[in-house]
Amino acid sequence: MLHRPLDARYDTMSYQRCGRSGLLLPAISLGLWHNFGEVDRYTHSRSMLLRAFDLGITHIDLGNNYGPPPGSAEETFGRILASDLAPYRDELIVSTKAGYRMWPGPYGDGGSRKYLLASLDQSLRRMRLDYVDIFYSHRPDPDTPLEETMTALDQAVRSGRALYAGISSYNADQTRRASLILQSLGTPCVIHQPRYSMFDRWIEDELIQVLREDGIGCIAFSPLAQGLLTDRYLSGIPEDSRAALPHTELQREHVTEDVIDRVRGLADLARARGQTLAQMALAWVLHKPEVTSALIGASRVAHIEDAVAALDNRHFSSDELERLEGILRV
Repeated sequence: MLHRPLDARYDTMSYQRCGRSGLLLPAISLGLWHNFGEVDRYTHSRSMLLRAFDLGITHIDLGNNYGPPPGSAEETFGRILASDLAPYRDELIVSTKAGYRMWPGPYGDGGSRKYLLASLDQSLRRMRLDYVDIFYSHRPDPDTPLEETMTALDQAVRSGRALYAGISSYNADQTRRASLILQSLGTPCVIHQPRYSMFDRWIEDELIQVLREDGIGCIAFSPLAQGLLTDRYLSGIPEDSRAALPHTELQREHVTEDVIDRVRGLADLARARGQTLAQMALAWVLHKPEVTSALIGASRVAHIEDAVAALDNRHFSSDELERLEGILRV
């Protein structure tokens, strides 16, 4: 049955301009990295995606290798789009990426024109789309000339398979060079997707300045530090958490007693602000003027609702920021 979205879906979400482009993104975007693969329950994935749209989350972020297995998140999204959201395609910003290993052999990884454009064609078929709104180079490839990678993004846009070009996980120098190449081709880099949170602030050294100077928007992934910046770790490492599982980015040895002490201090500050720790962590990322959107993951509808509620209080007083910095320096 076709989903009937809420009429008030745009009333409470904040939409922010992506750099100097004409593109507006919701302050909270939904990533399908986890919990939307073939191994996940389809009805649960569908419920989360439809609730996100009802809350004004118009940007859905994917990658060719999202699943598991790789590609299956795009297939799940394509199925939900076809069955429930097809009439609303023009209200959605759909992004995908290529850059990590996707298929065997020499052409299924990296940043070559061959791989990027072949991957984009496969992604479009999986999602049942004619085009994506944003196509990213998922990571820099040291074995491919940057000019070739950027020319492939330019071709994706000029061919109509993507509307905008973006990059992810490029450092400041790589971003500056990529931006200059794309500008020379007439297809500006509209957006950069770096990891950014209170526990991972590498972009503040140089990258934010490059984004500001070149008019590139910023969408922060892992703003909750793989779940560390939530209430889950206040009493240690839960056995069903990411830190307790093998083969995840957040490893048990990263969650030291010092880290947990800082999480507890941040949680106290969040409570004083009338927020959950996750809400404060999202508000903190978004209070940076260069950040267009915070990209969240979710394993249940309540996570999405909680994230959107963070927008009710995005302001930090100077005293709160000073206290927060003191906690992080400990």
